[in-house]
Amino acid sequence: MTREPMPRFPAGFGWGVATSSYQIEGAVREGGRGVSIWDTFCRRPGVIRDGHTGEVATDSYHRWEQDVALLAGLGVTAYRFSIAWPRVQPQGRGPANGAGLDFYDRLTDALLASGITPVPTLYHWDLPQPVEDEGGWMQRQTAQRFADYAAMAAGRLADRISLWITLNEPFIVTAFGYALGIHAPGRQLMLGALPTAHHQLLGHGLATAALRAAGARQVMITNNYSPAWPASQSGADLAAAHAYDILHNRMFTDPVLLGCYPDLTALTVTGDAASGLDCVRDGDLAVISAPVDGLGVNYYMPTRLSASPGSPLPFQMEPIPGYPVTAFGWPVVPAGLTELLGTLAERYGSALPPLYITENGCSHDDKPAADGTVDDQFRIDYLDGHLRAVHAAIAAGLDVRGYFHWTLADNFEWSEGFHQRFGLVYVDHDTQARTPKTSYRWYRDLIAAQRE
Repeated sequence: MTREPMPRFPAGFGWGVATSSYQIEGAVREGGRGVSIWDTFCRRPGVIRDGHTGEVATDSYHRWEQDVALLAGLGVTAYRFSIAWPRVQPQGRGPANGAGLDFYDRLTDALLASGITPVPTLYHWDLPQPVEDEGGWMQRQTAQRFADYAAMAAGRLADRISLWITLNEPFIVTAFGYALGIHAPGRQLMLGALPTAHHQLLGHGLATAALRAAGARQVMITNNYSPAWPASQSGADLAAAHAYDILHNRMFTDPVLLGCYPDLTALTVTGDAASGLDCVRDGDLAVISAPVDGLGVNYYMPTRLSASPGSPLPFQMEPIPGYPVTAFGWPVVPAGLTELLGTLAERYGSALPPLYITENGCSHDDKPAADGTVDDQFRIDYLDGHLRAVHAAIAAGLDVRGYFHWTLADNFEWSEGFHQRFGLVYVDHDTQARTPKTSYRWYRDLIAAQRE
C-alpha cells in the first residue's frame, strides 16, 4: 500500500508512548508496596476474563531497563508512565515509602540519560485499598490525601520532571469503577456515583497546588473524550447524545477550564441528577479551576447514542456501522479525533490550554509468525490515520503539542486481562520476552523522519 508522505509536524512536537503502573509493573508485594483496589478486585471470581491479574503484568518493575532500551530504540522524545500511589504511600496516608520513590527515581534518571522526557501520571486508577475501605472517591477526604501523595512524589522528582499529569480518565473511574462496577473497586451506584466526579476533580485542584509548591513547572489533567453522535436526527436521539456529551465530555472539563459544572438536568428523566453534586462546597470550584498548562486528550472512538425510554439513563449506545473495528470491537474513526479537537477549541475558546494526545491506539489479534516476527499492519494503518487526523487539527490552527501512542508493549488490559494487545512490542506473557512488532519499526522511522 502506497501512502502520501506524512505531513511535517511542528518543530518541538512531542513523540511518545504511554503506559500505566498496574498494567505493567507487577511486583505487587515487593519494595514495600501496599495493596491497591485492583489487587483486591482481581481476586473476585469472574470479574477479570480467565481470572488474569496484574500481579506480574509485564514485570516492568524488574525489567524496566529493558523497557527504557526499547523506548530509546524507538526514538521517542517523551514517555508517559504512571506512579503507583500504593508503591509511594502504601496506606494512602502517613509517610512515604522510600523504596517506592527510589524505583521512580531510577526510572526518571534512566529516561533522562536516554534523552527521553518523563511525563508521570499520578493517578491511573490504583487507589490504595485502605483509602477505598474508608469510602474511596465517594469521600471528600480522599481529595486531600491525593494531594498529600502528590506532594511526596513531586518532592522527590520535580527537580528533574517538569510536566505532571494529575488524573487519568476520571470519567472512567466514576462510570466503570463506581457506577457500573466493571472496574475496581466494583461498586454499582449508577448516578449515585456522581460525588466521585467532584472529589476526583477537587483532588486534581489540590494536587495542582501541591505540585507547584514542590517545584513542578507544568501541570495538566487527562480526560478521555468521545464525540457523541445521535443515532438519528429525532429530538429524542439528539437529546440522548446531548446528555451523554455532558456526562462523558463536559462533566470533567467544564469545572477545570470554566470553573463551573454543566447543567446536569438532562442526565435523568426526572431531572434530579444535580443532587449528586450536593457535595460541592463554597470555594471548591476555585480550587478545581486553577490554571493548568495543558489538557491531555485520550481518544479511541466516537459514541453513537439513541434514546432509552424507561431507563434510569437517558441514552443507550448503538453500533457505528461502516468502519473497520479493532479486536475490542471499537470502530476505527480517525476523523473523529479531528472533530473532537475542533469541538474542544470551539467549546472552550481562549480558556483551552495546549493539547496533548495522551492516549490513542488499538487492540489487534497479533500473533508471531514462524520466524518470530509480528506483522501488525492493522496498527500501522491505525497510527497513520490518527496522526494525519492530529495534523489536520494542527493545520486548522489548534495548539497540539504531542502524541503518546497507547502503548509501548502488550500489557494487562483491565477486565480483559491479557486478551487485548495494544503494544508496539509483543510480549509473551509466559516468558515476558519482548519482540518489537512491525508497527514499532514504522513508528521509529516516522519519528526519525519528523526529527530530521
